[in-house]
Amino acid sequence: MNPLEAQLDYPFGDTVPAPGMVQELAPGLVWIRMPLPFALDHINLWLLRDEHEGQGGWSVVDCGAGTDATRAAWEQVLAEGLQGAPLLRVFATHCHPDHVGLSGWLSSRFQAPFLATAGEFAFARMMAAALPGVDGPSAIPHFERHGLVDPAMLEQMRSRRNYYPSLVPAVPEAYTRLQDGDLVELGGTSWRVITGFGHSPEHASLYSDALKVLISGDMVLPRISTNVSVFAVEPEGNPLELYLQSLKKFTNLPEDTLVLPSHGKPFRGLHTRIAQLHDHHAARLGEVLAACVEPKSAVEIVPLMFRRKLDAHQLSFALGEALAHLHKLWRDGMLCRSKDSDGIIRFRLA
Repeated sequence: MNPLEAQLDYPFGDTVPAPGMVQELAPGLVWIRMPLPFALDHINLWLLRDEHEGQGGWSVVDCGAGTDATRAAWEQVLAEGLQGAPLLRVFATHCHPDHVGLSGWLSSRFQAPFLATAGEFAFARMMAAALPGVDGPSAIPHFERHGLVDPAMLEQMRSRRNYYPSLVPAVPEAYTRLQDGDLVELGGTSWRVITGFGHSPEHASLYSDALKVLISGDMVLPRISTNVSVFAVEPEGNPLELYLQSLKKFTNLPEDTLVLPSHGKPFRGLHTRIAQLHDHHAARLGEVLAACVEPKSAVEIVPLMFRRKLDAHQLSFALGEALAHLHKLWRDGMLCRSKDSDGIIRFRLA
């Protein structure tokens, strides 16, 4: 365990549910874990005992990616873990494939309403349809402008043109809108919606004051820092500023809140973890600022922030994150930017 993790409390130790199995955390609150085909090899999903329109069953927060392995694990959960009880509502914290991949499949199978914020629902629908601007090929000119010129890596990225639709075969055609501050009743327990920004368009976490439980999605993770990226569809964005401001919305929750993250293990120490995340980004911003004493593109910043070999999937996020740090420093007036004679955007000390 690294020193930062040692500052957190993991009340369930190293016990994690195997794919297709369930682990009860409290009466009516169940943890399931689904596989992912990435270096980050899992996502946590949360089942809550529910009653909806006179029917008893379960509601689920997030769905897993649209892969055969996840479908098989879900079949086992539905048949054994839930003992045949239906899913009554399907919630999505946000639009990323590991969270909404099987939303259409689950919602259609159980005729269960799909609940998400407007921003996440709209982006999920756009990306599943591979609309121009949010499809794979739209990212290539964006990356080229910021210094990616390696032909082999560019070709690998072009080959990912169907990445999102392959993992999200269907998104429900209708939804129930979640908004910041909404109270959602799940099995007699009230959960408050807390929206966050920077990681995705309008991320929804859920907090129960009665249980002192936060389903944090990807906004607060225990071991890794949440990816915050500038994407092609919003090339002038300042997502890191949005993310850091969003973290403030969690600081009024009790310190002993049990945090249920999408990746990693449930933990206590929310305020400690938020402070760690602020320190992490402050350190990265300092490194990036120091590097820009000479003009730097986002591609040239990537090795400073990520000191390991990256595949095309990882590089796309690393580039977006490097650019997010550059953009915050630029928006704060500490860097200026210009397009050089080679057409590449570079940043330098203001």
